[in-house]
Amino acid sequence: MKLFYRKYGEGPPLFILHGLYGSSDNWATIAKGLSDVFTVYLPDQRNHGQSPHSDIHDYESMRDDLYELVSELKIKKFFLAGHSMGGKTAISFALKYPEMLNGLLIADISPFANEVNNKPAHHHHNSILEAMLSIDLVKISRRDDAESLLKEKIKDEKIRGFILKNLKRSMENNFYWKLNAASLLNNLEKIMEGIDCDEVTTRPITGFPVIFLKGAESDYILPGDYNNILKIFPVAEFIVVEKAGHWIHADRPDEVIMNLKRLL
Repeated sequence: MKLFYRKYGEGPPLFILHGLYGSSDNWATIAKGLSDVFTVYLPDQRNHGQSPHSDIHDYESMRDDLYELVSELKIKKFFLAGHSMGGKTAISFALKYPEMLNGLLIADISPFANEVNNKPAHHHHNSILEAMLSIDLVKISRRDDAESLLKEKIKDEKIRGFILKNLKRSMENNFYWKLNAASLLNNLEKIMEGIDCDEVTTRPITGFPVIFLKGAESDYILPGDYNNILKIFPVAEFIVVEKAGHWIHADRPDEVIMNLKRLL
């Protein structure tokens, strides 16, 4: 799949993959903060932003989308970072193409399906996507109308604002969702999946720095995950970012920029 992407700066290439409901423009501030040391590429993953929609949405396909993009750009080796869903895509890429990476940063996501968090997280995302699909956009004339309808089902103002960034107006003056909510809902089980540690620990990956950033106020990476992550990435470093939740790049952008520069 041919992905839309944004490009910033000069220097060694760095690709940053956004998370669920996100898009490349969520990382523009980070990219600009890195533009003095990296050439930063910000792709929209499939079913998000300005990239094509598809009924298929899993980590294998998103990994292959990234490989197609770097191949098209004729980039042989690069730094890679990903947040949440994008972090799992980045890990999937590292498992298959470790020789292509100079460094890896994973922002607030575990490679593994977390049994403690998966059920409430699945319910949470299911509710968000169903709320989006429940709005008849044909009847919406103002953005405030959509927000009022979402407010009934998505109580968290921060999450609601993040979702509304995906609401756009067409050339014909009609509202539409940038992301493919129907496909994301249909593939939610696959999005929540994690890798099987037993399948990959026979080939630990070394040769480049690996950083896992964890938001201090987030539980997407649990202490029990650390040992299993080290079985896959023996040189991985774990950094807890204070005063940050799951959207670590929005809460503490300077910390994310600093640690991405450390990959060099």
